Amino acid sequence: MTHRLTVKDILALGFMTFALFVGAGNIIFPPMVGIQSGEHVWVAAVGFLLTAVGLPVITVIALARVGGGIDALSTPIGKVAGVVLATVCYLAVGPLFATPRTATVSFEVGIAPIAGDGPLPLFIYSLIYFALVMVISLYPGKLLDTVGHFLAPLKIAALTLLGVAALLWPAGGTIPATADYQRAAFSSGFVNGYLTMDTLGAMVFGIVIVNAARSRGIDNAALLTRYTVLAGVIAGVGLTLVYLSLFKLGAGSGALVDQNANGAAILHAYVQQTFGDMGSFFLAALIFIACMVTAVGLTCACAEFFAQYLPWSYKTLVFVLGLFSMVVSNLGLSHLIQISIPVLTAIYPPCIVLVVLSFTLNWWNKSSRIIAPTMLVSLLFGILDAIKTTGFKEALPAFSQHLPLADQGLAWLPPSLVMLLAVALVDRLKGPEQVSVHS
Repeated sequence: MTHRLTVKDILALGFMTFALFVGAGNIIFPPMVGIQSGEHVWVAAVGFLLTAVGLPVITVIALARVGGGIDALSTPIGKVAGVVLATVCYLAVGPLFATPRTATVSFEVGIAPIAGDGPLPLFIYSLIYFALVMVISLYPGKLLDTVGHFLAPLKIAALTLLGVAALLWPAGGTIPATADYQRAAFSSGFVNGYLTMDTLGAMVFGIVIVNAARSRGIDNAALLTRYTVLAGVIAGVGLTLVYLSLFKLGAGSGALVDQNANGAAILHAYVQQTFGDMGSFFLAALIFIACMVTAVGLTCACAEFFAQYLPWSYKTLVFVLGLFSMVVSNLGLSHLIQISIPVLTAIYPPCIVLVVLSFTLNWWNKSSRIIAPTMLVSLLFGILDAIKTTGFKEALPAFSQHLPLADQGLAWLPPSLVMLLAVALVDRLKGPEQVSVHS
């Protein structure tokens, strides 16, 4: 008999997927776009939603079609390259950057204003925080219950309250947009959404979502795909609603804070004015839950991935990853972001290429001819974009500053499209290959 999920379980799976995505960055980033884009806020919002919601949802769907993991998705580029890509993605959105950042962001928003911003309070907080993360991550089969039925609804209720408040009690009118948004509101929103890095998160969470459905006894491939796609769509709708309300909140906060303030400052100012001191406590609790759910999802996904390649058990890896993330989190938020931006800027383009081209596999005689060269070009130009975010920017040749779309952080896109056209032509000319069953 084929097991099926109940409507309640499908909603829980969708809420869990949504909760895994909404980390602190997703709550802090849209108000900044809102306040800076001023009267162009809804044009910027469309660009932002394309890359901050559209791409991650497409990634979840792409992973569902291949059965869950980034390793399955990367089959066309060969086993070794696939494992390297997967390892880099898991390390980047796991113990190196994203997991430690969940602790530092929740500390800076919730604890630092009360306990001070010193190394000792951060150390004590990170110790307690990662102990909780490790305990919840030890039982991945219970993830749908702990996250889907309990933590996610809490997070959704808190975000709904914040969103409704932003609509009912705006802090003030919009102020004029910054120069960037006056010049190109859509593409500024587009690039800012791309920098949320949720597509990398989706590549890592894909397997967590599929496994959560499997834990309910779903083993039929078509049903697994269907439920994962439904979960992705529910999460996408949730993300869109959260982002729209936070754009509105930011757009009306020009009278409260400086236009260049970061998202945490904008949220603090708005919540303090609308709800008083209780509001600050509420915001701290919201960010804590948001960060905790994301950290658990990342830890589970990384432990499951590395358990395939290392001689350690899943539970041992949960402890190793948790302790490593705790150590890294003590670098502090600004250091972490500084180190992560160039790495993420370099690896994001090939991941986008892989996800988008995974929907075209049936178009080609041999998909590896298409995907590997296009990804390589996107990686090389992604590395150029990455170097521009560091102190080595001056060492780059002059032409790199004048590439098409370079000023928008998308210098990788035109050469990748050119390479795609070239290899598509080669694929047509060479025709189908005689392949064995295993290819």
